[in-house]
Amino acid sequence: MTPPARILVRMKQKQIDPRLRVPLALLSVVQLALTVAALLDLRGRDADEIRGSKPVWAAASFVNFVGPIAYFTFGRRRS
Repeated sequence: MTPPARILVRMKQKQIDPRLRVPLALLSVVQLALTVAALLDLRGRDADEIRGSKPVWAAASFVNFVGPIAYFTFGRRRS
């Protein structure tokens, strides 16, 4: 990262209201956990246990909260 980019990142972090930093950090952790859980579940299932293709669901898992929740709701076949 170039020095001006580092300065810009620091400035943006300082502009976030201190009361919002903890909730934003928690939401980030939840989003990361959902993404990792969806990708691990996807990796551990056979293709016939998934509605649609694995690569599409893997890509969709990176779409904020919507992707992993959609995968867990619609992507897995009920056994």
